[in-house]
Amino acid sequence: MKKFDFDFIGKRKIFFIIPIVIAVITILTALIAGVPVDIEFKGGTMLTYSYVGDLDTKAVQTAVQDMNLGTVGVTTGSAFGTDLETVQISFSSDEGLTAEVQSSVTDTLVATFADNTLELVNSQDVNPSSGFSFFLKCFVAVIFSFVLLVIYIAFRFKNIGGWSAGVFAIVALFHDVFMVFASFVFLRLPVDANFMAVILTILGYSINSTIVMFDRVRENRKLYGKKYTIPELVNVSVNQTLGRSIKTTITTGVAVLAMCIVALVCGVESIVSFVFPLFVGLIAGAYSSIFISGPLWAMWKTRPQADTKKSK
Repeated sequence: MKKFDFDFIGKRKIFFIIPIVIAVITILTALIAGVPVDIEFKGGTMLTYSYVGDLDTKAVQTAVQDMNLGTVGVTTGSAFGTDLETVQISFSSDEGLTAEVQSSVTDTLVATFADNTLELVNSQDVNPSSGFSFFLKCFVAVIFSFVLLVIYIAFRFKNIGGWSAGVFAIVALFHDVFMVFASFVFLRLPVDANFMAVILTILGYSINSTIVMFDRVRENRKLYGKKYTIPELVNVSVNQTLGRSIKTTITTGVAVLAMCIVALVCGVESIVSFVFPLFVGLIAGAYSSIFISGPLWAMWKTRPQADTKKSK
């Protein structure tokens, strides 16, 4: 019946400690080093220059950072409808750069990269309120999805205590979201639209694996009745779905990791800041579905209060 025979319940403390340690380190890192925030959420100024030849974006970023104008981001691209190659420099700050400072930046870059013939083609101040509005809408969407998921799981798995299953499925999703946040903190990636996109993608992926596990718990309860205790039932069910979870995660993870490698080789940083956190989220989603949601649910169902209520 089972291809695996791991004692997930017996070793649950180890599985719980690992994300707790990561969470503590992440929080300390965020408090000490801060959390990078993209210009669309923080506000600031974006300067776009056209150039010729090969331009070293790291050298550009170093040159601008030496001017001490705050957090700087550098990306390259092409001007729409033309053959011009462009480099966009974003300065994240509560206030935009003055005209004098922008002129000073331009003069420095033109002099430093004279061979690339830099020319300013666009200057734009970014209002942080628009980014905050986008973030707020995404946050509301996530909360709304959480509520719907709890209700759905509660009714679908009412025979095994659906409300508690729904709550611990959401706990697992919070774990996944935090691990994505941790990847941004440790890699010093700015929190931007990619962050929200990764979170919304991971929520759908992770909850599917968790629902599959609870569905197996429900089916095994129907099949075996009281033969297994709840911890044994969870162990059996997780072992039965373990192969599926591993294969699905490996298949998806390899594809995402391949995209990340290609983006790194081609120097497309905007893609890297999406696909690598997505890869981390896939691993976190598999971890929470296997090691967190089921064992937590089993602990809740076998808590002393629950045993007392059953005896009464």
